[in-house]
Order: sequence, then structure tokens, then C-alpha cells
Amino acid sequence: MRRRTGSTGYRGLSGTVGSARWWGGILFAAALIAGLAAPALQLTGLASAITLLNTATLHVGGVVLVLLGTVATLAAQHAMGVTWRVGVDAGERTELVRIGLFALVRNPFFTALLTTATGLCMLTPNPVALAALATLFVAVQLQVRAVEEPYLLATHGDAYRRYTSTVGRFIPGIGTRDTR
Repeated sequence: MRRRTGSTGYRGLSGTVGSARWWGGILFAAALIAGLAAPALQLTGLASAITLLNTATLHVGGVVLVLLGTVATLAAQHAMGVTWRVGVDAGERTELVRIGLFALVRNPFFTALLTTATGLCMLTPNPVALAALATLFVAVQLQVRAVEEPYLLATHGDAYRRYTSTVGRFIPGIGTRDTR
């Protein structure tokens, strides 16, 4: 991205302290730290795997989800091209991407991120990993519903309304919006 646009796409933590935008950023950071710590804590014995979730079947499923989520993340970033961002800068006008995975869901990057995180949690099913996954889920909901969707609606207006009426938020067909 930086080679093509001169920007990394990272917009940093933003928003007024206590706002949904600010909480979204804080929760993303907390989920990342906890998600990285969970396997290390389990390996060192500082966090124990939850026995019921620590099965070979779930581990295999975790590997599959990590691989699928990683491939989907790369596909979503590729489809976004130069519009890819981490965070929203209200002063920027980006194109409305509707190709690739964006033809199926409005937020394929976040769907892929949650898929990958779920897989990682299945590989190291300890309380820290579960807390990280739950925190990430809340962060994604805040980011999408309170930050990104209002920005896209303000930026793209009717084109975004039409898009949301036919394309699901995270899962195909689920989370479409009525344009009436």
C-alpha cells in the first residue's frame, strides 16, 4: 500500500475519549494484546486450556479457520486496493468498493479477522483467548456500526444505501438494510 499511495493506510486511534470511535480503537488494541498473549500464557502454563474446548477436532477446525480467515483477509485487502484503511479519516473520500468479497458482504475484512481470531482461539482455548475474541467482536461491532457505516453513508449517500439493501454486513444476506 505504501509503495502505491505513500500511505500505510493506518489512521491511528481517534475520537473523543469515551466515544464509540475511541472505544473501538481501545478494544481493538486490547484484543490484539490479549490475542497475542493467550498462546504464550498457555505455553508457559500461566493460562490453562479449557478442557471441554481442548480437543483434536476443535484444533483441526481452528487450523482450517485460521487458513480461511488469512486468505479472506488478503483477498479483502486486495479488493480494497488503495482504499484500504485501518480507521476512518472523515476528511478522506475513498471509493465505495463492491468487487471481490465486497460483492458478498460489506465488511469482508472484519469477517475474515473474526474468522482468523476464532480459529486461533480454538487452537489455544484458554480464558484469555476467549476474552480476546469477545473483545474483538465488540470492537468490530463498534467500528462498523458507529464509525465506518456512518462515514460511508455520509460519503456515498444513495449509492451506499443501495449497496446496504442488497449486501449483508458480515454474512451474505444477513444484515441488509431497508432503504425505505
